[in-house]
Amino acid sequence: MKLDNNFKERKSLGQDVFEYLKNAIIDQTIEPGSRLVESKIADMLGISRTPLREALHKLEREDWIEKTPSGGFQVVTLTKDDIEQTFGVRSVLEAYAARLAAENHMNKDLLPLEKKIKEFKICLELKKDGDKLQKINTQFHDLLYALSKNPKLIKMINQLRAQISRFRQIILKQSEYAHKSNEDHIKMLDAIKNRDGEAVEKLVRAHIIKGKNAVLSQLKQEEEEKSA
Repeated sequence: MKLDNNFKERKSLGQDVFEYLKNAIIDQTIEPGSRLVESKIADMLGISRTPLREALHKLEREDWIEKTPSGGFQVVTLTKDDIEQTFGVRSVLEAYAARLAAENHMNKDLLPLEKKIKEFKICLELKKDGDKLQKINTQFHDLLYALSKNPKLIKMINQLRAQISRFRQIILKQSEYAHKSNEDHIKMLDAIKNRDGEAVEKLVRAHIIKGKNAVLSQLKQEEEEKSA
C-alpha cells in the first residue's frame, strides 16, 4: 500500500482524506482485509491524526472499513451476501431507469450514448488500462439513467455509485466480460431507440446478473488462491 502525501491542513481536510481513502479502497490500492494503522497512514499522507480519524470514522459509517478486535480498523472484505444484495438492488433500480429512458427520451438524447459506445470500443481495441474503461462505462450508465427523467430514482442509483465502482473495477479487468459489456450496451441502445421499455429492462437485468457472476467468480478464485 503506497499513499501520496499531497495534503495540506485545512477545514475540509477530513472530507478530502475520506474521499482519497475511499477511492484507494475502490481501486484496491488498499486491498480488502488490509489493516489501517493510523500512525503509518498519517505519515504516508503527511497529515495529523485528527483529520485522519474523522475520515476513518466516516469510512466505518459507510461500511468501507470495520473495527478489528484489537481496536484498529481494516478494509471490509467483500462477501457473497454483499455482492448478491448490491447487485439485487441494482438490477431493480437500473432496469426501471432504463425502461423510463426508452419511454421518455428524445432522439437527440441518444447521441452521447452512441459516442460512449464508440469510445469504449476504441479503448478495448487499443487495450487501454482498466481505469479508462471504467470511466467510460460509468459515463454510459450515468447518461442512460439520466434519460429516465426521474430525479428520485437517479438519486437512489447514485447512492450506490461508490459500491458499484468497486465492483466495476473487478469486472472490467476481465477482458472477455469487458467485450460482452459493450455488446450489451449496443443492444440496450437499440432497444431504447425502438422505445421498447420491456426489452431494455430485460437487457439491463441480464447485464447486471453477468456482472454479479463475474464478481462472484473472481471472489471464488481469490479464496481458492488463499487456500492454496
